[in-house]
Amino acid sequence: MAGENDKWELYKDKRGEHRWRRTASNGKIVGKSSEGYVKRPDCKANAQRHGMDGNPKGLGSSDKWDVYQDKRGEWRWRRAATNGEITGAASEGYVGKADCTANAKRNGMA
Repeated sequence: MAGENDKWELYKDKRGEHRWRRTASNGKIVGKSSEGYVKRPDCKANAQRHGMDGNPKGLGSSDKWDVYQDKRGEWRWRRAATNGEITGAASEGYVGKADCTANAKRNGMA
């Protein structure tokens, strides 16, 4: 299964906010928080929503996923909660839609 050996990291950014990032075994960042969190537990819950610890609470099961081409013609994804709030987004653009979709699945897309 893709991503089973990924490394998860929770850290504080320069502004003192909590963030997460997911790194593949080749060292490439394959996921990261799209915003900073004041509280570490909120950051951890967002990371779990994207697959950390196997998403033990099933967070985000009703999220809406959007795979689209950006202004540069690269493929990206974004994830929105039922209230419309963006809870995640691709950390980079992809040349192929299939690669973008594979990364979205790695981050929880069904």
